[in-house]
Amino acid sequence: MQILSIDVGTGTQDILLYDTEKGMENSPVMIMPSPTVMVADKIRKATSQGIDIVLTGYIMGGGPSTKAVKDHLKKGLNVYATENAALTIHDNPDKIRSMGVKIIDEHELKSLPENLQRINLQDLTLDAIKNAYYQFGITAPSNFAVAVQDHGYSPESSNRVYRFKHFENAIREGGGIEQFSYKNKDIPPYLTRLVDTSRIIGGTQSVFMDTGPAAIFGSLKDSSSYQPSVVVNIGNGHTLGALVIDNKVVALFEHHTSQLTSYRLQDYIIRLSEGDLAFEEIFNDKGHGCYINRKIGFDNIKSVMVTGPRREMIQNLDEYDKHPKLWDKLHFAAPFGNMMLTGCFGLISAYCYHYG
Repeated sequence: MQILSIDVGTGTQDILLYDTEKGMENSPVMIMPSPTVMVADKIRKATSQGIDIVLTGYIMGGGPSTKAVKDHLKKGLNVYATENAALTIHDNPDKIRSMGVKIIDEHELKSLPENLQRINLQDLTLDAIKNAYYQFGITAPSNFAVAVQDHGYSPESSNRVYRFKHFENAIREGGGIEQFSYKNKDIPPYLTRLVDTSRIIGGTQSVFMDTGPAAIFGSLKDSSSYQPSVVVNIGNGHTLGALVIDNKVVALFEHHTSQLTSYRLQDYIIRLSEGDLAFEEIFNDKGHGCYINRKIGFDNIKSVMVTGPRREMIQNLDEYDKHPKLWDKLHFAAPFGNMMLTGCFGLISAYCYHYG
């Protein structure tokens, strides 16, 4: 059996074609630029050439691409977007229009000037991925496990609050991988980015997750993981830390990586397990928030597992910067010998849970 696992992040998309007959270590992998980075590059090229653009397609990750749109507008160039594609920028159409983006219906595309550059938005470039494998004689399967970061549809409220309510509900309902992953038909409709991603794939046998929890559950596959554990994924865009007991997430915080220092992150890890890290503290510091359903005390933590492309925030600390209480339990998770595929391993675990 084969499963194509794709973890779409802010900087990279990490791709694993898991083949049960070959085993995990011999399954072919790719680490490629994320779709939002590729879209941003296209927009910046159009900006440098002084060309107006029109955005079409699906809801996808923003970040670099949204910044490129704003920079394009600052140059006095036009940005058009179909109603669905515009939701990549913001859930509130009025706010999108206030930026200067012209939202149009699909049928209006034909009436736009001919010299526009059309840029299609989508989190999955399946044809490119399949073709890359095909060049090496590999036919990609129709079984998918995909992760994207979804803030949830929240046009009138903070998407940071909305996203964290979703996490809080998952923890209250049990906190297992089954609460953080979905088959196609089970994706909550308010997770619009995940819904659009599933539309790209179609009706195949697939599983979908958020990138943060995918990395958390993937880290538990590392041989150094002993529970109770605090698992931290330091991503290019976001950092998520989870207290895990018996493979269940019982506490969670999420922040923007760019807002963190190594000292503050170490402090958050310890205080998450102690139970004295508050939602307001993270949120007021421009992070997403914190929810603690159970506290255990840091002395009872058996391992602190750190993963993610920005793990050097802790990995490269000088001795005087290290928190001694934390360092004795610290491990840098690299399940199956590959840190960059941690999210993919979590996705494979979710797929196996749902389909056996």
